[in-house]
Amino acid sequence: MEGFLGGAYLWVKAVHIIFVIFWMAGMFMLPRFFAYHMQYEVGSDEDARWIDREARLMKIIINPAMTLAWILGLTLVAHIGLDAGGWLHAKLLLVFLFSGFHGMLSKERKSISAGNRTRSEKFYRLVNEVPAVVIIIVVVLAIVKPF
Repeated sequence: MEGFLGGAYLWVKAVHIIFVIFWMAGMFMLPRFFAYHMQYEVGSDEDARWIDREARLMKIIINPAMTLAWILGLTLVAHIGLDAGGWLHAKLLLVFLFSGFHGMLSKERKSISAGNRTRSEKFYRLVNEVPAVVIIIVVVLAIVKPF
């Protein structure tokens, strides 16, 4: 594929997919962590351990993976161009919305860490399904390119 990346295109694409996988793995884990966290009293030793686990997951895995996935993804978009098809616009919209979901979970983590528990364990178990739906649609858009 010709473009400014030249022969590096497939390598950039591979690394992009790797960081998307890391991001998704973290996004699958975080709501599940919240669900488990809800089982413990605010201020308990176990509460403190969950707060630390959640913060480390965001700082070490989720945030860097999302940042690199976006940088590499936008590099790929610049390489192929925005006129690649409607599938690309749909994918970008979905990834943009998923990034908002990421932000929502980040805000939830800070709220839970502060002792504010306004949502139930069941809510977080349901929210845990969002990454699965997103990844299914994104993969179909990127591979099948239905439009």
